[in-house]
Parts: sequence; C-alpha cells; structure tokens
Amino acid sequence: MTEPASGARGAGVTRHPFDAVLAWYFVLVWGSGYLATRMGVMHAPPFTFLSLRFGIAALFMLLIVAWVRPAWPVRDLDAAARRTLLGHLVVAGLLMHAINLSGSHYGQFLGLSAGTSALLLAAQPLLTAALAGRWLGQPAGPGQWLGVCIGFGGVAMVVAHKIDLAEMNAANLAAVSSALIAITVGTLYQRRFCAQVDLRLALLVQLLASWAVVTPLAFAVEGFHVAWSPELVAALAFLIVFASILANVALHTLMRHGEATRVTSLMYLTPLIAVALERWLFGVVPTLLTLAGGAVTCVGVALTAWRAPRPAPATATPGT
Repeated sequence: MTEPASGARGAGVTRHPFDAVLAWYFVLVWGSGYLATRMGVMHAPPFTFLSLRFGIAALFMLLIVAWVRPAWPVRDLDAAARRTLLGHLVVAGLLMHAINLSGSHYGQFLGLSAGTSALLLAAQPLLTAALAGRWLGQPAGPGQWLGVCIGFGGVAMVVAHKIDLAEMNAANLAAVSSALIAITVGTLYQRRFCAQVDLRLALLVQLLASWAVVTPLAFAVEGFHVAWSPELVAALAFLIVFASILANVALHTLMRHGEATRVTSLMYLTPLIAVALERWLFGVVPTLLTLAGGAVTCVGVALTAWRAPRPAPATATPGT
C-alpha cells in the first residue's frame, strides 16, 4: 500500500459541535436497518436487493453531485495520482458496500441466525482497535481495550437468545466473516487513503462501483427476481436515503473527526436499537439478560469513547 497523500495516518482528533448528533443518527439508522433489510430481502434475494439499493442510491447521489458540484481534489495531482486516488475510492467502496452487505445479507439468507450474525459483526470494534494503531497511527489505550472487550460481552448478552449454532455452516459463516473483514478494512482504508475526497463524490463513485459488481451477480445467481410490494418499496426508500446516503456520510464524517476505535464502538449500540424497535413494533419483550447486556454494552462504549480531560497549559510567571 502506498502512503496517503492527505497525511491521514496519525492525523489528530478534532471535535465538532454536531458530532454527537451525527453519532446518535448513525446508531439509530444502523440499528433500524436490520429490520428494514429483513423486510426487503423477503421480496428480493440479496444480490438483487442490493443492486436496486445501490443503483437508485447512485442516481440520487448523481443528482446531488450535479447540483452541489463539490470540488474533485485533482489540482495538485498528476494523471497517475488521479487514477490511484480513484482506485482507492473503488477499493474502499467495494469493501464497505458490495462485499460487506452481500456477505451479511447472504449469511442470513443461507440460514445463519440473526443473533449469530450480529455477534460476529459486532467484532468490528475489536478488529479496528487491533488495526488502527498500525494503519492510522491511532493505537488503542488500555481503557479503550477494556471498553471494546466489555462492549463485545454486552452485545453477546443482548443477542444470546437469538444465537443458534446448529444453523451455522461453512457457507454462511464464510459469508458473514467476509462482511466483518470487509467493513473493518474498508472503513480504515477509506480513512487512510481517501480522506481528502469530498464524501459526496466518494459515495457516488463507491455506489456505482458496487452496483457494477452486484448487478451481474444478481442476474447470474438469482435471475434478478423481484416481487414488488409496498414493503419492498418502503425498505428500499429507508435504506437508500437514511442508510446508504446519510448514515454513510455521518459515519465517515465522524471517522475524519475522531479516532477509529472510538467511532466504531458505536456499532455496539445498534443491536439495542433493534431490540427497542422489536418491542415497539412487534411487542417482543426483552429478557432480563438482554436488558443487563444493554447496560453492559453502554458501559463498554462509554469507556471506549471517554477522553481524559487535558490539563490546562501552565501559565508562565514573571521572571521565569
């Protein structure tokens, strides 16, 4: 891998007043996305569903980019550097969108239980903590390691009642494992190599690349079969606008402002949103273990995100 032109490796952490709003938005939408996806793939198999999602989202982004006309960072780049940057965008996009979502969707489509899938994907903050020091120059401290381990344990408690190891096989385990690796590596890759690109332009390129990959698979593997219904349209509308576009922009804005381990620890909170929605929409009463796991998860995220207050700068006294 070549070094990023933007100096993203070891970049400092900057705080912005709306980061907390972006963080809560991301958690709410990402947690709700599980239910929307489950509803959508009942009417279109995974590759077909993702082809529709990526294609329509790319059209939206094309309109947005045409309207806003964000600057492409090419003034100081020669032709080779421009191609390299475009390649970085495509690689990051295929990892985060095409491979990640195809793997997670197909894992459940092939019979892996929702709890097992959620637990495996919840390892992202652990992997991020292991990789961020080398890739981004952001090593996790002891408190952060404690936080991500506690958070993972909390998620295991939350989803324990949905874990069914009997349904696990090589195919669905490989699918979800590929999703875990892809989203972890892709998020860090984008932060390191694409930090100078406007997020709207980056998302347009990445959605187009992902659509170009999953669409042939949808025709070859699934025959591009779609059973149109109001539920499918609603699921697509929610996931396209609020997840593929807005939540992705929120996530990568937070990644540019903060440390990777702290940001990805927000993933631990998404199963809690799913639990709350199941209670509200379907009347599913959470177990005591689920509630206890939610509390443990929040403690883990708080430990991971906590920053020690910086000491006030020493004031020089006259004559010193």
